[in-house]
Amino acid sequence: MGRHNNEGAMEQADFIHLVRESEIESASNSAAYRRSVIRFAILGYLWVVGCLVLGLGTTAFVVLLAVQGKFRPVYVWMLLFGLGLLWASLKALWSGPEPEPDGIPITEAEAPELFKALERIRRKVKGPPIHAVYLQDEFNAAIRQRPRFGMLGGATNHLMIGLPLLMALDKVRIMAVLAHEYGHLRENHNRLSAWVYRSRRAWIKLYEHTREDTGAMGMATRSFLNWYFPRFAAKSFAMARQDEYEADRIAAQLLGAEVAAATLTEVEIKAIWLAEDFWGLHWRSAAAHPLPQGPFRSMQALLRLQPEPGFAQDALRRSLAVISDVSDTHPALRDRVEAITGERPGLPSWSTKGAVSLLGPKAEQWMQHFDALWCKANASTWKQHHARMSRWQAHAQRLRANAAYNKAADTCELALIERRIAPQAPVRHLYEQVLAANPQYPRALAGLVSLLSLNEAALTQKCLETLWQTAPSYRPFASAQMIQLLEAQAKQSSYDAAAMRLWRERAKQAEQEQQSFLQALQEAPVFQHVRMHDLSEFELEELRGELALYKVISQAWLLSKYESSMPELRIHLLLVQAPTLNEDGRTQLRRALYDDLNLPGMLLVVCVSPNEPASEEDARRHARQPIYLAAYRP
Repeated sequence: MGRHNNEGAMEQADFIHLVRESEIESASNSAAYRRSVIRFAILGYLWVVGCLVLGLGTTAFVVLLAVQGKFRPVYVWMLLFGLGLLWASLKALWSGPEPEPDGIPITEAEAPELFKALERIRRKVKGPPIHAVYLQDEFNAAIRQRPRFGMLGGATNHLMIGLPLLMALDKVRIMAVLAHEYGHLRENHNRLSAWVYRSRRAWIKLYEHTREDTGAMGMATRSFLNWYFPRFAAKSFAMARQDEYEADRIAAQLLGAEVAAATLTEVEIKAIWLAEDFWGLHWRSAAAHPLPQGPFRSMQALLRLQPEPGFAQDALRRSLAVISDVSDTHPALRDRVEAITGERPGLPSWSTKGAVSLLGPKAEQWMQHFDALWCKANASTWKQHHARMSRWQAHAQRLRANAAYNKAADTCELALIERRIAPQAPVRHLYEQVLAANPQYPRALAGLVSLLSLNEAALTQKCLETLWQTAPSYRPFASAQMIQLLEAQAKQSSYDAAAMRLWRERAKQAEQEQQSFLQALQEAPVFQHVRMHDLSEFELEELRGELALYKVISQAWLLSKYESSMPELRIHLLLVQAPTLNEDGRTQLRRALYDDLNLPGMLLVVCVSPNEPASEEDARRHARQPIYLAAYRP
């Protein structure tokens, strides 16, 4: 019914150990395990009730003394303690109603076919009614029990179903999805699972409420939750995962095991396609459209098509390699399908029509609504991406026109930009051209490796061996690529055990070298071995365009660093000033920049602040003029 949230002060290894214990206990004696979950859940309620009683008793005692004329100044602190404890307890028991889910609320009058299907499933499952249905723009479906009174009980059942999911699946497979979700509300078994589920959400909400509370009661509550909630989440983990298997079983019982298994596999593969192919394709259309284009109409047309066989097979292979772990109460695809059919998942037959018709005559209007919302939310980003792609195209045209005079770095840059504009662009000849003049040029070697097929294993190995020997900063890449190649060969032909041992040892060596390098880099003074940045004007414009997306950044400076242990590595030192952010905000900003910025080489981000290792005076002394000012717009 959801993902666990391992908040609190418990080490991950301890949490995993407790989860494994709960799984063993559940498998050996399910009834005893469920009783132990109930007891541990009640423990949390007893703590809250005990605090409530203590708070009431303390408050009543002080008030009684005051009425009798025996009040003393010290009792003021007792009164504050009692009232604080009382308030914290009431907040724990009743944290107030949750906000309604995002999306468009749908009524039975608007989508009668969808509601008839839900009613058929409800009768078969013998579950409670769905109180509200929401259409969302995500590739997902879920049923959420929305507590009315926190831990005090009472809940309404809300179904959220994504428009993209309705586009991707035939009606019968949408019914399998809905049957799975309704399976979480099934009769009898539902009561305990739903209570545990509501309790988990209530504890999370209480922890969030007390996070910023610096008072004594808030700190006491937070201390208890730091101990209690991770253990409660671990204790109930096996129940939550078993609930997922049970919901799958109900879907298979109602629609057939083959339909349920095919639905799970199709959803998995099409989710990967949306994330890896569709959104990239949609954003690349910004090259021809200065104004944002809504994605959902084109998404509907493409989801009706069968996935390309090579992509589908690779996506299935990657999904089957995922194992069930404690990061999600949902089991991995392999485990879910094998639990239903007893067999390893394979590629399914594909849906062809979609199930948008379940939404009735307003489906087109709602699709337009989501398109308009998406365009509004992404207008600024789309405009900047359009400008970025225009820069790519113009720069690629300049590089192509000057091909006879380009340096090796320019030719590799052209190959990179061509692939950004069109991921399938033929750029192999560009890398080969560079390597013909300089067989050890690392960027060209790495670029060529990324294009070679499994049938060109000898050339791949030659390139990776050269990278290993001549470019220390590329050793993690080389070892990872070579191990991947050897593993792929092992599945098709003989297994080269000696080569695998060699490259696994090299991978360990590369990891140790990289960790030592990073540690030395982090421990060194910020401005050690710095010089003026070496970005081209095009690369600089790219960086400015990316920084413009961060409204909190007022200005930024850029320097290069040199480290003799990896002389071929370009190290960029980015100094950013965000005066409105506190320390936590600056930490989050650095993480976001590391994730989002795409510079050739290695990036170091340092915030410019009196409380940071770099001040504005330092930045101006070493880098002189900022490369970015907030007033700048690309």
